[in-house]
Amino acid sequence: MAELVITDLVVNILIIGVSFVALNWASNLAISNAVKVSTVTRLGKTTVGFSMIAFSTSLPELTVAVIAALSGGAPLSVGNVLGSNIVNISVIIGLAVLLLHLRGRHKRKSVSNSGSGDGNMIPTSARSEMSSIYFGLFISSIVPLFLIYITNATWAVGLVLLFIFVGYMYKLSQVRLPAENGEVVTQEEKNRLKRYVIFMVAGALGVVVSAYFLVESAVSIATSSGISQQVIGATIIAFGTSLPELTLGLKAFLRGHSGLAFGEIIGSSFINITLILGITFLVPALVGSPMTMNMNVFQNLVIFSIITNLFLWYFLSREKIGWREGAIFLSIYALFLVTTLGIIQPQ
Repeated sequence: MAELVITDLVVNILIIGVSFVALNWASNLAISNAVKVSTVTRLGKTTVGFSMIAFSTSLPELTVAVIAALSGGAPLSVGNVLGSNIVNISVIIGLAVLLLHLRGRHKRKSVSNSGSGDGNMIPTSARSEMSSIYFGLFISSIVPLFLIYITNATWAVGLVLLFIFVGYMYKLSQVRLPAENGEVVTQEEKNRLKRYVIFMVAGALGVVVSAYFLVESAVSIATSSGISQQVIGATIIAFGTSLPELTLGLKAFLRGHSGLAFGEIIGSSFINITLILGITFLVPALVGSPMTMNMNVFQNLVIFSIITNLFLWYFLSREKIGWREGAIFLSIYALFLVTTLGIIQPQ
């Protein structure tokens, strides 16, 4: 019996190691091709991150939403969406900016390539482009507050959210940016656009698959160690569904593609709030099992979701996110974990 446990442990550790290698390779593939898609289509890195990359990395949440809606577990999907949005903003941006700051202390040049000389992770080149996705951040901020206000969410709410998703994604697809520095896209590069898109999506899906195996192995190790299912669900699984966004976001920031990273983070939050929640509320009605969900049970998640979005909105309006702002984001997530796990009970 002991030998079997040890064997399982070794196998899971090997899977985790291979998954990390695959995560690194797949994220590089996705980012490099996303930059090429942005150049050829003139959609901009932020828009490409907001739409194509964010949609691919939101597949875990989408899968959870469909399964939960069909099996009567819609509350699981709602909690997963709100929790993932908190992770996407607070953890990814917080870790990225602190890593850039630490790297800049030893190699100042690399920081200036990713932002300004003071460690700001919002480069001038991305500021005008990012204005096109502010509406997505606004929707991600206001919808959770609206859901708490109306108390009960029905299929009609889901339908409205899906309309918002389709309408805004169509609007983004119509926006084109001027070529940077007189850059000319050759016909050969235009002919390769389909290949770039395929490789970009394949890389993003590779990140999702690798993250799945990594999380499954981590859960197996935690379970065999006697950790409760509640703790595993609130930590490993909740964090694991955001692992694709975390991997791609961190890699994009560290490689100097801040616009792509911000687009992917905000886009994922927007897709979670509109498409994923829309499916969660609407699908039960389509299969003949309409439901009304009491949103008050998610009050803690909604509060932290709003807080993280408001801080991001404020920092973006100031056009500066440095190590202090990164520390604030990580502190918010630490407080969220503490309250969620019940170490501190709200009064």
